[in-house]
Amino acid sequence: MLIKEWFSKWEEGDFYHLPISENFKHTSPFGIIDGKNNYINLIESNKDKFLGYQFKIHDEIFGDNKACIRYTAIQGDFSLDVSEWYFVKGGLIEAIVAYYHIGEVRDERKLK
Repeated sequence: MLIKEWFSKWEEGDFYHLPISENFKHTSPFGIIDGKNNYINLIESNKDKFLGYQFKIHDEIFGDNKACIRYTAIQGDFSLDVSEWYFVKGGLIEAIVAYYHIGEVRDERKLK
């Protein structure tokens, strides 16, 4: 299965062979990365932040050409709870939309 291959490649550190299209687009709280080459180049420049993770999968929903996975990414003593939508076209992942918290909650946004 394509999505399981995605996670396997990440755990192996084999980001050069991720099952993504040339037109791959990754959207996250950090912004949008357009194109497979741009995505691979970003990983190459930031290996310490991208590699060395293990993934604990919590939920999976699969449709015809899309999936949603909720997981915890664990790298040493760092962990990140993530929900991601994967969109598939032509047997490859064409887009991912990721949701996760990247910072402290501002005081004015905290619940009372």
